[in-house]
This record gives sequence, C-alpha cells and structure tokens, in this order.
Amino acid sequence: MLNVGIDIGGTKIAGGVVDPDGNILERRRVATPTDPSALAEAVAVMVADLTTTHDVHAVGVAAAGFIDATRSVILHAPNIDWVEEPLRSELEGRIGRPVTLENDANAAGWGEFRFGAGRDVDDMVMLTLGTGVGGAVIIGGRLLLGGNGTAAELGHIRFERGGRPCGCGQRGCLEQYASGRALQREAAEIADAGGIGAGLAAARDAEGIVPAAAMAALIEGGDAGALEAVSRVATALGEACGGIQSVLDPELFVIGGGVADLGERLLGPARTAFAAALPGYGQHPVASFAIATLGNDAGLIGVADLAGGRV
Repeated sequence: MLNVGIDIGGTKIAGGVVDPDGNILERRRVATPTDPSALAEAVAVMVADLTTTHDVHAVGVAAAGFIDATRSVILHAPNIDWVEEPLRSELEGRIGRPVTLENDANAAGWGEFRFGAGRDVDDMVMLTLGTGVGGAVIIGGRLLLGGNGTAAELGHIRFERGGRPCGCGQRGCLEQYASGRALQREAAEIADAGGIGAGLAAARDAEGIVPAAAMAALIEGGDAGALEAVSRVATALGEACGGIQSVLDPELFVIGGGVADLGERLLGPARTAFAAALPGYGQHPVASFAIATLGNDAGLIGVADLAGGRV
C-alpha cells in the first residue's frame, strides 16, 4: 500500500510517494505560496501529479504549528497565515482522498521511530535542533498528542527562569539555548570576549555573524572558541534531556536538525550534562542518544506512514 507524504515548510513544499518500508519512490518540490488558498491548491496539484503513476491509498500532510485534537484544524502556524484553518477538510475536498494532518516535528519523530534511528525501541523522544527546537514523543509505540493535540513542544520547556526572550512570548525557553540560533549567539558572545574567541571574531561576516560554513570549518579544525560554543549548546541540550528523562523515561533520545550534523561533538558533552542532571544516575537504566538518520525526509516519510493508519 502506497501513501503520499507532503511536508509543508515556510519556503517549500516537499512531496513524495512512500512505500510501506519508508522508501520514497518518487518526489516533487515546489515553492510555498503565501496565500493559504493557493497553498492548498499547490498541495492538491502535487498529489494529483504523484498519483498519476502510482496507486495511492491516502495522503499525509505535515505542517508547522498547533493542530487541534481531532487533527483537522491548524490552530496557529508560525510561518503561514493560518488561524483556525480547517485544513484537513479543505485538502480532502480538493484531493478526493483521505488526508491525515500532523505537526511537522511529530511527523519527523514518527519517521525516525518507524524507519530511522528509533526503529528498535518503543519509547523515544526526538529533539530537532534547527533555527528553533522541535520535539516529538513516542510512548509505548504511540505518538503522544496530549489532551488538546499540542503535546511535545519541547523547545518551549522553560529552561531558565527569566532567561532570554523567546519568539513564543515567554522567556528562557530551551530553544534559546540549544538551537542553531543559540549556537550563533554563543559564538558571538565568545568572539566578543576575545581570548579563545579570536578565530570566531575573524570569521564574522559584515553583519557580525559567523556563517555556518565558517563555523563548521572552525569546529572541524578544533578551534577552541568554536568548540566552547558547541559545548554550551550541548550542555543545555543534555540538561534538558535529564529533566525529560525524569518525566517520560524514554529508551532513546534522537537528535535531528542542522545542529545534529555535529555528531559526537554535540552528543559527547550532551551525554555528560545529561548524566549530571539526572537524580540517582547509575542507579537505574537511562536513555541512550543517537543522531537522526532520515534527514530532511523524516517528516515526509513519517506523515505518509501515519496516513496508513498508524498512531
């Protein structure tokens, strides 16, 4: 049984036909329209195109934002003008097939759980470290949605009371300390301080930011300032995971997103901070850590699988 997965991002819509083993058989990609009606039509056209040569059962659509408990309505989206948008019925009317609607981070977490780094466990937490921090929680082989459908917003756990302001309107959220943006901020602070920050300071662009490619080169070369910036972000990640472990007791933390490309340079200090944050460490089993394996395809694959009826 084949399903179509659609991943709606702020700048692009990615789609593909996915088989029961999580393989993408055919792909499409278009720019994301700014108008909600045009966006829905773009998704419908993409699905029609993908189904001309494949016998497709259902369609899964992943999008950033809060989705209601019935998985029918986008309550709020950060990058698209959706407020109380009945997207599932809108798409079903245009597509003429069953549509499963899911938050993009949940879809990516489900993809990793079914076919990626988490395929051998039943209880898993995924944190996606990109511009912000996304999250997904799978407990007993089921995706945790919560009573109102908006569970697992792990990037907005209060990490530091009265801390850095967050785009969500609160202060001290985890994504201000353990994201790609946080890594840039830490690098800038270290550069400003001089000393080990000399390499970072020299790599800054005209806007005072250390570009991602330059940051990666400094890290690869063992620059002390760049490695300190990574350590700060990794420490925040590990400490937050210690708290999550105490509540959810997952077998595995899967780390995805662009920052996860750092691999063991990120996971090493994260594990150290995780151990220090746990009550009674060494007295009971705790989670292991792994880097996500499906990359940018995780959401597309995950939501296609969810469209097949898995929860």
